[in-house]
This record gives sequence, structure tokens and C-alpha cells, in this order.
Amino acid sequence: MGKIIALANQKGGVGKTTTAINLAASLAVLEQKVLIIDADPQANATSGVGFDVRNVTTSIYECIVDDVDPHKTILKTETENLELLPSHIDLVGAEIEMLNRPNREMVMKHVLEKVRDDYDFILIDCSPSLGLITVNALTAADSVIIPVQCEYFALEGLGKLLNTIKIIQNRLNQQLEIEGFLLTMYDARLNLSNQVYEEVKRHFQDMVFETIIARNIKLSEAPSYGVPAISYDASSKGAISYLNLARELLQNNEMTKLNSKQAVEQ
Repeated sequence: MGKIIALANQKGGVGKTTTAINLAASLAVLEQKVLIIDADPQANATSGVGFDVRNVTTSIYECIVDDVDPHKTILKTETENLELLPSHIDLVGAEIEMLNRPNREMVMKHVLEKVRDDYDFILIDCSPSLGLITVNALTAADSVIIPVQCEYFALEGLGKLLNTIKIIQNRLNQQLEIEGFLLTMYDARLNLSNQVYEEVKRHFQDMVFETIIARNIKLSEAPSYGVPAISYDASSKGAISYLNLARELLQNNEMTKLNSKQAVEQ
């Protein structure tokens, strides 16, 4: 059964989509079967792995609103082991259409249960909001990765996100865990980046990933070519950083499995 990880932060421009694409591609290179769920109406993850959004005929929108089978919607990317459930601008209207549905927070969970066993990891790229689609993603997820950019006001809004996560844990998804805080757009030359790093580490301690994603031109260029950084330039610092993050994620999850097994045996 695949692990479902949401990438969430209601602040825009923190690296959610970049992380979704490049972490997913790195896991795929490490021989994990991975599905990206593009849950953002901007559909940047969809275009970022090579698909023209104008040519997307069925998307996560149809799965949520019209109960279309996600198997019929999933697209194979050019990266082996990496597939995509695309988004579309229509997703903007999904929240209104879901308002009167019973258990409206659980719709995405039911969609993903249909494909969960086909993958090792499912990564959900959330929109920069705490609306109903993001609540659906967090309700469906086993854990959440929170990207934090190393810039001014980095921690602004995190309290609201953490409060939302706590509400979801209490009411909708008791199993939801924070996978980790991921520092992005780090520049070692800037005092500000180092100050943000220290502040995030002080607040969240061992919940912060060891891997830090530095600013890198190849990470910025790759989406315009519709490929992950590891396909665009595997030797770039950005590609290597996300490969290290994928290894760290796999190692952390192996340790979690080991600890769970030991707890059962005791």
C-alpha cells in the first residue's frame, strides 16, 4: 500500500510544485513507483512533467466532481516509474460544487483509495490555500511535507497551517503526521538564509529535513522544458539535492517501519 504525502503551505512561491515534481522524479529514479496528484488549478505540476494543460481532457476535477475512475485519468510521464493525475483550471470550481456533498472532506481520499495499491508513493501538490481541496488532500494523506523558503516572513502563516493540520488530525484523519519541514531557496551567501535556517531548526528541531534545497538555476529552468531537474541536468545541485531528499525520505520511512515492527513484536 503506497504512502500518500501532501505538500502543503498556503504561502505561494515556497517550492511546493518544484518539490512535488523533483522529489517524485528522484524517488522514481530510486526505483519507487510514484504518482503525482496535481491538486492545484494552476496545473504547474502537470506542465512541469511535460503535459500541455490545454490538451488535458480528464483531470483530478472529474475524479472529484463526477466520480470518474482515476485509472482512466492517470498519465505516464517520460520518467520511468513516474505517473501523473493531472489538474485543470476547472478545479477552481470544484470547491463550490462539493459544498453540499456529504462527507465533502473525504472525496479525494475515496479517489486515492482506488489507486493507492498501484504505487509506493503518492505525492499531492496542494494549491497555495487552505480551502476545501487542500483539506481533502490532508484528509487523504498519511503525512505532510511543509516547504519553507529561506526568505523574509518564512514562518508567517505556518501557525495557521499547523492549526489546520491539528483540526484535521482531531476530526478527519487521526493518522496524519508531519513528514518534515523542508527548507527551500537557501543561499549560503546570505545572512538571511542562515537566520531562517536557525529559526526553523529552533522551532521544529528534528522535524526539519537534513537535506536543504539551495537556490539553483537548473531547478528554475527545468519546468519550461517539461522535465524534472534530474532529467534536465542530473549533475546540477538542484537535482542532487532532491535525490538526497528522496534518499532521506526512504531512510526515514524504513526506520518508521522498523520501529513499528519492533513495537508489534514487544
